[in-house]
Amino acid sequence: MKLALLVPGPFSIVSGGYGYDRRLVEGFRAAGHEIEVVELEGRHPLPDAAAEASARAALAGIPDDTRIIIDGLGLPAFAPMVEELERRRAIGLIHHPTAIEPGVPEEDRARLKELEKLLFPRMARLVATSQLTADRLPPEFSVAAERIGVVEPGTDPAPRSKGSGGPGCAILAVGVLAPRKGHDVLLRALARLTDLEWSLTIAGAPRDPVHAKTLAALAEELNIVNRVTFAGEVPQEELEQLYARTDLFALATYWEGYGMAAAEALARGLPVAITAGGAIADVVPKTAGVIAAPGDVTSLSRAMRRPIFDTGLRAEMAEEAWKAGQALPRWPDRATAFLAEMEKAGA
Repeated sequence: MKLALLVPGPFSIVSGGYGYDRRLVEGFRAAGHEIEVVELEGRHPLPDAAAEASARAALAGIPDDTRIIIDGLGLPAFAPMVEELERRRAIGLIHHPTAIEPGVPEEDRARLKELEKLLFPRMARLVATSQLTADRLPPEFSVAAERIGVVEPGTDPAPRSKGSGGPGCAILAVGVLAPRKGHDVLLRALARLTDLEWSLTIAGAPRDPVHAKTLAALAEELNIVNRVTFAGEVPQEELEQLYARTDLFALATYWEGYGMAAAEALARGLPVAITAGGAIADVVPKTAGVIAAPGDVTSLSRAMRRPIFDTGLRAEMAEEAWKAGQALPRWPDRATAFLAEMEKAGA
């Protein structure tokens, strides 16, 4: 099969969504399919003129015998070409609708909702990366449920984390430095636990430079700067080393279309402390960690106190995390599952 994946560039961006896309491409090629990755220019997801021009050029350059997959982040730019997408029976890959992204100005959110309500029902099939996202599409975006499928991200087999060895609890958060990830909530929660011995490493690119500076200033303001390391964007090998030396994974996210970083933590047997923002709460069993409400500093702080202090409880949670992690989907069959969803659309 000849395939084309259309996605805002650069395709090398380090994030859960782009990581999913890259692993799909690897899987398609491993299965013997031809796939071209077309990087879209301009502003996304709220498209500017450059984004729409790039989308139009990309669509025009793809032969009729090639099946089209469009990442949801770039899909709004194709609104002027919706009839062509329908004719080409294009597939939408939806990590989560851009109209529900936390922190988006209301005017932009309304425009994105308008574009996605136009586009989603006209796609031959939408493939969501979580059941939670799939369940939101019919009532909120007028998509027939039978035209929606789910292909969750996979995980790779990974060695079990050995932990820091103490003293104290080494905490790791993985996520870009952007408001949606809630790193400020995590910092405020931990600042209430300075009677305990802990350290925090945040691994993630400064996607929002202003927010990144705000986080650094917040750590100073809270008098925890000596306990917090902003590691920035780290290569996979270094990230593996961080996971291996971690005692507790934490992410105070406001919304996740799936929660790949938490899944990676489970795959390594790490207990987790998260907020129930989006589908991440469906990924993490309650026995494998603690879960608080998004944005709730008090409940997160209270929830984290015991696993930081109680090494016995942390060990019990780690065992449950390891069991859950071994039951997660693996990457090699994700491309096969995605192709099966495309076949339901007559691909």
